[in-house]
Order: sequence, then C-alpha cells, then structure tokens
Amino acid sequence: MTMERILISSCLIGRRVRYNGRDKHSDAKDVIQRWLSERRLIPHCPEVAAGFPTPRPPTEIKDPRNLLEGGADGLDVLEWRARVIEYLGRDVTDMYVQAARDAVDVALRNGCKHAVLTDGSPSCGSTFIYDGSFSGIPKPGMGVTAAALREAGVQIWPETAIRDLDAQLRQKIKDVG
Repeated sequence: MTMERILISSCLIGRRVRYNGRDKHSDAKDVIQRWLSERRLIPHCPEVAAGFPTPRPPTEIKDPRNLLEGGADGLDVLEWRARVIEYLGRDVTDMYVQAARDAVDVALRNGCKHAVLTDGSPSCGSTFIYDGSFSGIPKPGMGVTAAALREAGVQIWPETAIRDLDAQLRQKIKDVG
C-alpha cells in the first residue's frame, strides 16, 4: 500500500518562511519527523512560491464594502468579493489567488489527499483567520489557499490536528492490512 501524501505548510517543518521570518512551532514534531522519513510530506509555502519575500508585511482578508456578515474569508477572495491587504494598505489579492492556484496544482500533482496548514494565516488558515482589522482578533474562517484546496477535494487540517490525522492514517493502514 502506498503512503498517502500530505501537503504541509513549510513553516511547520522548520523553514523560516512566515511573514515575520520565523517558522511555526508544532507540538507534534515527532509525527512530522516520522512523516518526513516516510517521504509522505510535500512542504509548500504558498506565499513564498508566489514570490513574496521573507519577512514581509502582515496581511489580512478584508471585505472592502463591509457587506459580508461575519466578515470575509478565503472563499470570498477566490470569488472576488473580498481582498487581501497588507498592513500598510497594498492590495496583494492577485498574488494570493495565484498562490492558492499553485498550491492546488502542487497538491494534485503529488497526489496529496490531505493538507496540514498553519492556522490564522490569510493563506493557510483552516479553522480561523484574523478579522481584517490588524488588531489580532481571530474569527472563524479559512484562508485563500485552504479554501482553494478544500474546493479541489483536499482534506484540510490545522497544525493542531496533526495527531488526529496521523491516527486516521494509521487506522486506514490497519484496516487494509
């Protein structure tokens, strides 16, 4: 049986690609290391792949006309109802949409059925993003890449659910074996 491939945010495997030039700590480093040794992981940072520098200004998803109840998320960006704006005001929506499309292409080319993404990110957030005010207020929602991957049929997991995904994958192996 072939191991299921997993697209993973590069910052979760220690690459310093986040907007602040850092990586992202995971409480499941042992699982990540095992997955790496099993050649299961496809590391990917949508922003870096789209040409953003590291570090870079923080960005958030905004509903430009404040029409969307509860605020905007990545699906709204993909449907051009919302924008991705840098802290200093530059609109980077086009690059985020391209980053999402590229991530879907990478996931599908590599046969990834799952993606483990960094929550809170306007690109990779899977259970929450920030409200667009740059005041650190989280709200339920997905980032642009997470929404695009989900639309493409990839199952999305936040970094806090790595052990849950691992248990599911191990159970599948037991069921087949």
